Amino acid sequence: MNLNKTIKKQNTFWIVAFLLPNTILYAMYTVYPAIATAWYSLLDWTAFQRSGFFYGLNNYIELIHDDLFHASMKATFKFMLIAVPLRFLMSLFLALLLTWRRCIGKTFFRTLLFLPVVTTGAIIGTIMKMIFDPKFGPINIVLNNMGLLPAGFGLLSNFSTSLGTSATIWSWKWMGMSLIYWIASLQSIPTELYEAATVDGASPLQAFRMITAPLLKPFAGVILILTVGDSLRVFDLMLTLTNGGPYFATEAIELFIYHTAFADRVPRLGYASAAATVFASIFVVITLVQNFLKNIQRGYRNI
Repeated sequence: MNLNKTIKKQNTFWIVAFLLPNTILYAMYTVYPAIATAWYSLLDWTAFQRSGFFYGLNNYIELIHDDLFHASMKATFKFMLIAVPLRFLMSLFLALLLTWRRCIGKTFFRTLLFLPVVTTGAIIGTIMKMIFDPKFGPINIVLNNMGLLPAGFGLLSNFSTSLGTSATIWSWKWMGMSLIYWIASLQSIPTELYEAATVDGASPLQAFRMITAPLLKPFAGVILILTVGDSLRVFDLMLTLTNGGPYFATEAIELFIYHTAFADRVPRLGYASAAATVFASIFVVITLVQNFLKNIQRGYRNI
């Protein structure tokens, strides 16, 4: 008994010793900033003051009537509605192509598609801004020569096309991450099922509809949740790509918070904190709803 107690104490000591550094860092860089942001949102605090004054819920009341905040929320969710299906479906198509038996150069193309993922969003945004330049960008030059765009038309500088173009660039950047998820999911499906389907005379489309699609459903739910979460974190890319323009068409909520807190003529830290708190609350609600729907789906599958 004494030996067992000694072993348990030693195990507890090592568990605590390994968890403590991570817990401290998590508390310092996640828990404390979240609590501090919620408190700052109740203050009237500009960057020219050493500390703020208690302002109650007035920052939140002002947000309700702020047209620019409403526009940034609208731009954020429009971006999500464009980018999420595009990244989700295109990465699935590429994963199916790169796991096809007759596909040549699988490793090369997988590496090529994953390279944008390991490149920072700020660099991608800067490069894409030059590539899509209305006068000297190669994309615009090609489209102009093909007669698809008028001369001097900027896909990133036009109000009607800037958000869709930005969403496409974001989807391309992060497509490699979803591609890895899909490939891992496809490789988990036993090859014997496809061999049996081939013997029975099933076409590739029938094999996908009867075997691949049903077995991918659990993975698809997880990939969709991760993709939605990623689509709400676009700060570095959008800052360098459009900086919220033109005319706030691509002013995502993260850019609104940044501009309010640091870039306005009178930076308002308390007001920006209120916007950040609202955005974080919406993000949490979306995650909870997704998890709820996922649990419902899992319950139906177990019936």
